[in-house]
Amino acid sequence: MKDGAGLERMALERDQRISEVVERERSRLLNFIRRRVPEPGDAEDILQDVFYELAEANRLLMPIDHVTGWLFRVARNRIIDLFRKRKTERLKDPAASEEDERLRVEDLLPSPDAGPEALYARSVLLEALELAVDELPEEQREVFVAHELRGRSFKEMAAETGVNVNTLLSRKRYAVLHLRERLRSIYDALMKG
Repeated sequence: MKDGAGLERMALERDQRISEVVERERSRLLNFIRRRVPEPGDAEDILQDVFYELAEANRLLMPIDHVTGWLFRVARNRIIDLFRKRKTERLKDPAASEEDERLRVEDLLPSPDAGPEALYARSVLLEALELAVDELPEEQREVFVAHELRGRSFKEMAAETGVNVNTLLSRKRYAVLHLRERLRSIYDALMKG
């Protein structure tokens, strides 16, 4: 009888510690996730996944030496999983709409609603993006600006210029690859902070 009561008390103590960790780290962890994930719903889902994993680790009596570090590591892994999943979904869907294509640059930027740090990072990245766009070869720059910033469809541009849609898509692709490479170090430096 005493063993059952002792086990129950230990389980309650573990549950209490989990609740304290969730209460203490929730805000900081959510801010960390929001700086890296543009959609608030996705950020909340990741946060719930992280705390679910913490509860599972607790249930399985897995030893976690540094809970805070462990939480942030799990969050980082879930964020990576989310972006891998999206990339895979885009690759699987060859008929992805042009609207999906237009979201890619915005997906690279922190959400403007994620607080002052994210807003600052966003402004730095947008300024760097503007400089990087100016470096593009003229044909790539024209397609990128028309599609990303002016919302023009590839079909419209093809009809207007006489350049085939696949050529326009290729120019846009090279522009995006250049911009990603050019902005990667700035983005990484801002997102590590």
